[in-house]
Amino acid sequence: MQNNIKCILVFLLSIMGFHFSNAQKNAVVKVVKSAAENKVDILIGDKLFTSFLYPDSLEKPVLYPVLTANGTVVTRGFPLNPLPGDPNDHPHHIGIWFNFENLNGLDFWNNSYAIPKEKKRLYGWIKTDRILETSGGKKGVLAYHANWTNQNNDVLLEETTRFEFSGTTHQRIIDRVTTFKANTEVIFTDAKDGMLGIRLAHALQMPTDKDEKFTDDKGNVTVVKGGTDKIANGNYISSEGKQGNDVWSTRGRWCKVFGKMGKDSITVAVIDHPANPNYPTFWHARGYGLFAANPLGEKIFTNGKSSKNLSLKKGESVSFRYRVIVDEGKTTTSSSQMDRLADEFAQSK
Repeated sequence: MQNNIKCILVFLLSIMGFHFSNAQKNAVVKVVKSAAENKVDILIGDKLFTSFLYPDSLEKPVLYPVLTANGTVVTRGFPLNPLPGDPNDHPHHIGIWFNFENLNGLDFWNNSYAIPKEKKRLYGWIKTDRILETSGGKKGVLAYHANWTNQNNDVLLEETTRFEFSGTTHQRIIDRVTTFKANTEVIFTDAKDGMLGIRLAHALQMPTDKDEKFTDDKGNVTVVKGGTDKIANGNYISSEGKQGNDVWSTRGRWCKVFGKMGKDSITVAVIDHPANPNYPTFWHARGYGLFAANPLGEKIFTNGKSSKNLSLKKGESVSFRYRVIVDEGKTTTSSSQMDRLADEFAQSK
């Protein structure tokens, strides 16, 4: 009798699209600050999930690498730890980051070691000056303070970011709240490249039959012949049902990329929050592996029909909230499951 009841419950839950990894108890999260490096490791169930890196050698802080519960790396290795066959375009694409292409005329997004010294004055830096909080438990917390500066170290914005990390047997979650406080009058001028960015592992790129040409920040051109990439097998889908390249420039409250890595189906998803400026966000999702949520790129995404500039007077603040989900299993996280996860995130403060 008990077995019959159990089978009925399992059947009903499967009809409802219940994701069993969500039902499992959260694994213990450890947040470990390095004594020797500008690095904080995030471990879930004693397995590395990601590291927060903020060395002086990087032009911005990043989460890198990012791993599934089974240890599969879902972010590109290049440029910090290149893997065989890794694309080497866009050296500023590292792990997961948060910045913007045009703040008071400075480009924070494209800054990297590849920018010639004589052009560095056109770029901005994000300099993490202190870690505010580290704690573990059912959720791990990491908070930091950073300054968005020009080449003269003049502070344009103060950034305070709080991460919450959690995970179960098959799922990992990053909740990010970033608050900017203007140190002077600033304007985020509508631009394509922003704001929450992820550079995906090679396997999660979309396969293509077309030749692709990449130009790096030094002007070097790389051509990848269409149909020769036997690793890429990813695809995008958004909350509005858009798929593949059709996701780019469209709005949605969530977007995911999914593909096979080894024996597992891997899902990397980003959920927007209703409290964010210009919700729901535009998706700057590219087949070559850039996955970004940019609410402030409206002009290019609408072919000039409208634009969205964000201005702050000195002392004013604005906040952005996002959830990143990394999941693995026999199948990808379904759209109905994503809708429920987005509903849940919408209720968070």
